[in-house]
Amino acid sequence: MKRSLDVLLAAMGLALLAPIWLAVAVWIKLDSPGPILFRQERVGRHARVFRIRKFRTMAVDAPERGPSITASTDPRITRAGQFLRRYKLDELPQLIDVLAGNMSIVGPRPEVPQYVALYPPSTRELVLSIRPGITDDAAILFRDESQVLAAAADPHTVYVREILPKKLALYEKYVRTRSLAGDFAIIWRTLVRIARP
Repeated sequence: MKRSLDVLLAAMGLALLAPIWLAVAVWIKLDSPGPILFRQERVGRHARVFRIRKFRTMAVDAPERGPSITASTDPRITRAGQFLRRYKLDELPQLIDVLAGNMSIVGPRPEVPQYVALYPPSTRELVLSIRPGITDDAAILFRDESQVLAAAADPHTVYVREILPKKLALYEKYVRTRSLAGDFAIIWRTLVRIARP
């Protein structure tokens, strides 16, 4: 049932949001050289690695110039990227990942292999037992994560020691208590959170 709902919502989203996609694509191309989409390895269900899709919000050489976590003041972020990140529009291409079966609309956010390697074994087994999602309670709670990292002297350490453990606790809670009603509640909270200034 969840998979059928994912496919339906992703297909509807791709169709209804097509004008926004076109506008964003044009803006990205005019704002900085490089591709429209950014692809990055993430760890999905059963520890299978896939390449997530996002609208590109950083300079093309960003992976060579810095870490995989990004602070809001990161000079690698483009002008268009600042806006897209603020309103989470950079995440829209993940609807394609949902249709492809790599992701779900709601579920624990997929991490890069570097940080999945830090998951406690029991947590890793549980969290990776389901498809990762575009949104979840951790994504809502840490919507301003980039601002927190920007204020940190050592963003990597703050992420690993303070943010990641809280995310993992929410991921585990979701896997253990997930339901369709709960998914709809998370989708609603996500939309409300994004709409706030």
